[in-house]
Amino acid sequence: MIALLQAQKAGLLAPKHWLPNIIAGLIVGIVALPLAMAFAIASGVKPEQGIYTAIIAGLAVSVLGGSKVQIAGPTGAFIVILAGIVAQYGIEGLQIATLMAGVILLLLGLLRLGAVIRYIPDPVIIGFTAGIGVIIWVGQWRDFFGLPQVQGTHFHQKLWFLLSHIGQLNIATTVLGVLALAILIMAPRVRWLARIPGPLIALIVVTLLQALFQFKGVSTIGSAFGEIPRGLPAFQLPDIRLSKVIELIGPAFAIAMLGAIESLLSAVVADNMTGDRHDSNQELVGQGVANILAPMFGGIAATGAIARTATNIRNGGTSPIAGIVHCLVLVLILMVLAPLASYIPLTSLAAILFMVAWNMSQVRILIQMQKRAPWIDLLILWVTFALTVLADLVVAVNIGVVLAMLYVLKRTADSVQVRLQSEREVRRAADWPSTTPLPAHTAVYSIEGPMFFAAVEAFQQAMENLPQDARYIVLRLNYVPFLDVTALQVIEGALQQLHAQKRQLLLSEANDKVRNKLKRMGVMGLVFERNVYPNLEDALCAVQRAQVQAMDE
Repeated sequence: MIALLQAQKAGLLAPKHWLPNIIAGLIVGIVALPLAMAFAIASGVKPEQGIYTAIIAGLAVSVLGGSKVQIAGPTGAFIVILAGIVAQYGIEGLQIATLMAGVILLLLGLLRLGAVIRYIPDPVIIGFTAGIGVIIWVGQWRDFFGLPQVQGTHFHQKLWFLLSHIGQLNIATTVLGVLALAILIMAPRVRWLARIPGPLIALIVVTLLQALFQFKGVSTIGSAFGEIPRGLPAFQLPDIRLSKVIELIGPAFAIAMLGAIESLLSAVVADNMTGDRHDSNQELVGQGVANILAPMFGGIAATGAIARTATNIRNGGTSPIAGIVHCLVLVLILMVLAPLASYIPLTSLAAILFMVAWNMSQVRILIQMQKRAPWIDLLILWVTFALTVLADLVVAVNIGVVLAMLYVLKRTADSVQVRLQSEREVRRAADWPSTTPLPAHTAVYSIEGPMFFAAVEAFQQAMENLPQDARYIVLRLNYVPFLDVTALQVIEGALQQLHAQKRQLLLSEANDKVRNKLKRMGVMGLVFERNVYPNLEDALCAVQRAQVQAMDE
């Protein structure tokens, strides 16, 4: 259900809830301002485009999303992808890719595929977010220290360039950056400052110092990008051509997948803080609409912002009113205070992104996992981390997920057992009287676990090592929840081999799903319907009758 309707149904739009949500919205709006500009600059676009994104996307998600307290906008997770798209395709290419990503997210929500995103393992998520954190951190050295324009395409080339030119840092820029970073770290620990957003304090202090003393060589928003225009830009549809759409399919999917992961993670964090439960499919719909609309008003890609959502909840936000107010605050700031933003030193925004990078890296969680997690999870985590930093985020996530899937498949396949059952086990399972002998020359096998392509080897080995005197083979399928085409073909091959050896195969206790698959593949025709039994007792009785009939003949 749409977040606004959910809030109305829960009575959260009543006048008594207005004040706490308005206060939360004011605080989040102030927090969002420097973050929106910093994320936009780091993504290779103008600072005002980050504000436009926070306004348009924030409003869309607050009204149409699946969480009542989600705050959306540009986030640090997107920086790596967006900067790469801007460098290769330009800002227009980024806007087209963002719009396409919005359509993908919308379709994922409408097709109710929100739960699929949850199948990405934690080691993969932690690995790529930590990798993004490192990239953001290194990527801000230039603005933080006042270094020359970075040269190089790959991460290691940029890192080497920055390290080799660190001696050219601008003293004033570095001092202002260190001051901003110190404020960000210390402000939350000072009781009388804890209620004021740290980024706002750092921004005001550093900007005032630069405005008063006019330090030489300190880059500001005004010197780098010009004055921020007042008000929102006019609606403008990007120039969408088929050739561009085909070219940008890959980047669009990257934006969509990362946006889906980030927004649903943020919604889960919000649920844990509020005790509420979000609608993951509706959340993807809201994110899709947000990313369709944002580029039409000069914005960039957006998703649920964990830090801003948590700030919203901590300050009393309980309904979409807070998200809407946060958007109105940003509009007001844009219309009244936009010219003043020109004096903001870029080093202060770099300091803010240093903190964002630290939080994204989740150092505490990494240390805990290093101590407690199984080695395979650590391998997946660090492979994903290394590929994110050194190669590409999409490649990293794909390989991380593939590694995790292969490990799960191996563990599942190893757990499948095909066992020759003892006489005692057979009697107990068939409720066979102890005074009645079991059918001679009969081997009963129990298959325990799903029969799929990675688990058929155990069955093949069992069929190759049948007892020499076994003329009748009973397969118990009561512990087989499902089987795939590969397993069906292996069973069919075993049937033909047993038939050539003049041995008879009987199946017992298969569930309806397995029986139907056997029928559709034609395996039942090889076994014959009379050789498929609902329980083990009937299968053994059938063997007895066949043996008696053979003796009579």
